[in-house]
Amino acid sequence: MQNARLWRGLLGLENAVVEGVEFDEDGGVLVASVRPSKGKRNRCGQCPRRCPSYDAGSGRRRWRALDLGSVQVFVEADAPRVTCRDHGVVVASVPWARHDAGHTRAFDEQVAWLATKTSKTAVTELMRVAWRTVGSIVERVWDDTEDLFDRFADLTRIGIDEISYKRGHKYLTVVVDHGSGRLVWAAPGRDTATLTAFFDALGEDRCALITHVSADGASWIANAVRGKCPNAILCADPFHIVKWATDALDTVRRQTWTEVRKQAKANDAKRPRGRPRSDAPARPDTANATGIKRCRYALLRNPDTLSCKQVVQLDWVVRTHPDLARAYYLKEGLRVIFKLPLDEATEALDKWISWARRSRIDAFVKLQRSIVNHRDAILASIEHGLSNGRIESMNTKIRLITRIAFGFASPDALIALAMLSLGGHRPALPGRK
Repeated sequence: MQNARLWRGLLGLENAVVEGVEFDEDGGVLVASVRPSKGKRNRCGQCPRRCPSYDAGSGRRRWRALDLGSVQVFVEADAPRVTCRDHGVVVASVPWARHDAGHTRAFDEQVAWLATKTSKTAVTELMRVAWRTVGSIVERVWDDTEDLFDRFADLTRIGIDEISYKRGHKYLTVVVDHGSGRLVWAAPGRDTATLTAFFDALGEDRCALITHVSADGASWIANAVRGKCPNAILCADPFHIVKWATDALDTVRRQTWTEVRKQAKANDAKRPRGRPRSDAPARPDTANATGIKRCRYALLRNPDTLSCKQVVQLDWVVRTHPDLARAYYLKEGLRVIFKLPLDEATEALDKWISWARRSRIDAFVKLQRSIVNHRDAILASIEHGLSNGRIESMNTKIRLITRIAFGFASPDALIALAMLSLGGHRPALPGRK
């Protein structure tokens, strides 16, 4: 094997000719002088079109390549400019690196693969690059990956949600394909305009193919879906609907605790600090308030997961606080509706709305108005068995990516890394298929 072919294989270069190799023992740096093969010369850096030469450019330039052991490797070549009829005067493309990049394609691919597997700090130490360089490489690799695949292909059932990625109410709107479970699209913001941008990118014809959309009941999602997807059935996520009832129940519990605490302050004798004496008078209202405070998890958990202690606490609530017990039964009644067949669920939901409306519990009277507004979406989720479970799982993975990276200064870098990791097209290590 000739030395030039050997070095081309070691450096991971394609469509290139290795002219010479120099090694600096003091600096531990290897520099390979290369040139594009004949068929890859004089091409536009932004498109593959062959173009007439313009000038020699700024002379020689270097690209960082993958290390050979502990030795840093650079690829050095001329950087002439060409005249493209679409892009004007640009630097000619080279087959071993992307346009405007200071690293070879193999280097970019390895950094992007590492970024999907480990923290950016570990990547910077292993690859000897800056923190911001990792983000730039991830964005470059995702841009190339996005051009190779149609991420909007075969979209019919999607889920939409938002996720906080940074303090200060910084949110991403996330769209997931229910069929494949992959992340389809993400963008900073959580409003109708942000989601409309997704449907505009999807196109009118593909919007018409969307049959089901699951969401958490947010009005900005519903407005965008109704305006852009005329054939889509909007399905309310059961988890969020039940969470509304859980929040209403906890509101009732806090109100009850507040009232009992007021009674305790007015009726029970005050005690000095320290352990009470054996002959100290009883304080029934204070004990009542303590019991309500401690029964929070017994009220919020599902009946089939209660511990023995929580069952006793729940029995005590039913005997001593009928309004709080009625709120608990309302919460459980709404949760059970999602386990029924459609016909039974429709009848049960209407009865639940009537029950909540007559309950004289302000939190549930308010909740039943929201349930009435989302009645069709709730029944659609029961009929089609659709929820936001996949989207919540995707949000958890995005939070994990953010946590591993110790946060992102820019949402673009987070979106690019999330799309590479969760979009179904993970980068491969150089030399692997």
